[in-house]
Amino acid sequence: MTMNNQGRPSAVGTSENHELPTISGDRGLDHEEPLIFEIGRDGMTGVDLPDVQMSETRLGGMRRRKPIGLPGLSEPEVIRHYVRLSRMNYAIDAGLYPLGSCTMKHNPRLNEKVARLPGFGDLHPLAPQSTVQGALELIGELMMWLTTLTGMPAVAMSPKAGAHGELCGLLSIRAAIAARGEVRKRILVPASAHGTNPATAAFAGFVIDEVKGTADGRVDMVELEGKLGPDVAAIMLTNPNTCGLFERDIRHMADATHKAGAYFYCDGANFNAIAGRVRPGDLGIDAMHINLHKTFSTPHGGGGPGAGPVVLSAALAPFAPLPLLVRDSRGFRLIEDRDELPARAKPFGRMCAFHGQMGMFVRALAYMLSHGRDGVRQASEDAVLSANYILASLKDVMSAPYGNGPCMHEALFDDSFLEGSGVTTLDFAKAMIDEGYHPMTMYFPLVVHGAMLIEPTESESKESLDRFIHVLRELALEAIAKNTVRFDGAPRYAPRRRLDETAAARKPVLRWKRKDLPQAAE
Repeated sequence: MTMNNQGRPSAVGTSENHELPTISGDRGLDHEEPLIFEIGRDGMTGVDLPDVQMSETRLGGMRRRKPIGLPGLSEPEVIRHYVRLSRMNYAIDAGLYPLGSCTMKHNPRLNEKVARLPGFGDLHPLAPQSTVQGALELIGELMMWLTTLTGMPAVAMSPKAGAHGELCGLLSIRAAIAARGEVRKRILVPASAHGTNPATAAFAGFVIDEVKGTADGRVDMVELEGKLGPDVAAIMLTNPNTCGLFERDIRHMADATHKAGAYFYCDGANFNAIAGRVRPGDLGIDAMHINLHKTFSTPHGGGGPGAGPVVLSAALAPFAPLPLLVRDSRGFRLIEDRDELPARAKPFGRMCAFHGQMGMFVRALAYMLSHGRDGVRQASEDAVLSANYILASLKDVMSAPYGNGPCMHEALFDDSFLEGSGVTTLDFAKAMIDEGYHPMTMYFPLVVHGAMLIEPTESESKESLDRFIHVLRELALEAIAKNTVRFDGAPRYAPRRRLDETAAARKPVLRWKRKDLPQAAE
């Protein structure tokens, strides 16, 4: 490992791959970039401010007594710093993003343009409702699309993300059970469900009871029916599940659940596989969240802004959270107070201060309107076709635990083809970085050892998929042949070499401290 002139590991040459280190630490147009604190200087600023004299009285005795340690840079230095950092990121605009269970689909620029239109991009959440009738009408139109595509009569728009939507659904279920005068504390969660499902159920005060899967990766119906009882509040199913498979017995599952007096919650994160083709309401589902970023192309990740509307059955619709969007003689209104509630409405409370994420609503509706219902269906079908193309193209060299039949929008492989090769799932994933690809989801779902979960979306061309398949085939053949040189220590061509991930998790360094100004980071 070489060191650059800041004393940090260089992004370039190592003795292992016999590259000649560069003097600058840069690698052609890929720049070695220090922390912004390391390149900042005292006295430098990107703006000129007048010398304003502030009295102690005006500052309330809070005048700064010592430097705070913020980096000083000119405007060009700031811009260059963040542009160089952006070059180190992998993004959907750079190439195929094969993460499974996260649906990293292309965000059309049309959606971005519409979201920035005056009247949408500059809305304030506290604006009087009479001044935002167009925005409320847009939310109403989006609600119509969501209820139509799912076959559900109601939808709660305020949840901010998938797990937030799960909580909304469970709180609605809890309120419905309480309204019946019952106490039910157990939630059945299949082993193939998303990991947030049991976490959300526990957060909502329920006890989790896992339901095992069958050898073909689906819910064991015998075990499920054996666990149903008068203390079961709901089942939380992910469908298609995290093995990339559709639960064929879902109608039977719903009927058995309802017969036991429980409710059926479906994790809708994988709705991108069935939107426009299957209506969850027809399957007996009572509540399901919809990740707008996964199915309807709003931006994904980064801690927000997310949007996870929850569609509700007729049994749960009265318990939807505040605020409620209604249309009457006065136009569109958000009902915030219980004394204004329509008949039968019994909201469990509210999820957040404001009514969802307007920017995400605009993007999602733009996507729906530009595609139409037939286009949404085609997107789902194309996503499933892409996943099956990858599965069929690789299962002769990469082991597929459920490869005997078709998958949905995710192709799942395990690490049995690596057995005895000296190469692990992690090694394989790191070698993909050297080939210019972000790794797929690794070690998930937990029911498959050394899992590699790949989700190509409908926006990938056959040429893009063929390039990806070629790389994975060659890596698999190299591993099987025990040519471990390519995998040992990979990645070699990333901005940083492989990190000690265990130490990074257990002993994280989360702040930078200037050596000559120790009080700056206190």
